[in-house]
Formats: sequence, C-alpha cells, structure tokens
Amino acid sequence: MRGLVHHIDLTVTDKERSRVFYDAVLGFLGYRRAADYDHGSDWDREGEPFHSIGILEARGAGAERPHDRYSPGLHHLAWTAESREDVDALHNLLRSIDATVLDAPADYPRYGPTYYAVFFADPDGLKLEFVFGATGA
Repeated sequence: MRGLVHHIDLTVTDKERSRVFYDAVLGFLGYRRAADYDHGSDWDREGEPFHSIGILEARGAGAERPHDRYSPGLHHLAWTAESREDVDALHNLLRSIDATVLDAPADYPRYGPTYYAVFFADPDGLKLEFVFGATGA
C-alpha cells in the first residue's frame, strides 16, 4: 500500500458544472459520488474508499485565473483503460456530453509500443487522459 495515491483534489470554478462532468467521467471509470459539501464533492472507487477524487471550488485571488498546465502545478491526470475499446467507449461518452476532446483516440508510439489514448479537458481546461497499453522503457 505504501506509495499509492490516497486521494487527489481538483480545483474548479463552478462546482455544479463540474459535478455533472465528473459524475459522467468518473462514473464511467468506476467511481461513485460519495459526498457533496458546500465547497465541492468527493467520488470513491467502488469498494476502495481511500482512492478518491474530489473537486473543490476555487477561491481567493487566483479563483478566476484559467488553468495553465505549463505553470507550476498539475500538468494532467491519466487513468488506465482495460482495452482499446474501453478508450473508444469513453470517447463516445465524452462526445455525448459535449466535453472538450483535445485528441481523439489514437496510437501514440512515442509514449510506448502499444500506447492508445484519448486526451480531453474538464470544464476548467484541466487536461485528462484515458490510456491503454504499455509505456516505453
């Protein structure tokens, strides 16, 4: 268990808009919304309460600043897919909810010999990825 990510919290500008997006995406990935708070929400993996993802509404001086993945902080977040078809299924879901797809499902041999992924953004522009396959050595 040592070293596993316990949880991650993502800052959002509009918790209601982000709840709709993350309900769809995280629901597809096997998470369920476990709690809502005045300032955000938490999703847990079924049967794994210590592997959670949360959203927190932005506040303070930087609350209106758009996300910039090339500034210090989180660049992107990636989840593991079970198959290429799994990647394609999430892509279809993303299109059905009018999510921003940055790069449609494709092979990315520069990342590994069997790397197949879709890249997309949350409502605040945070880059997200769903990937199947091995990374390079």
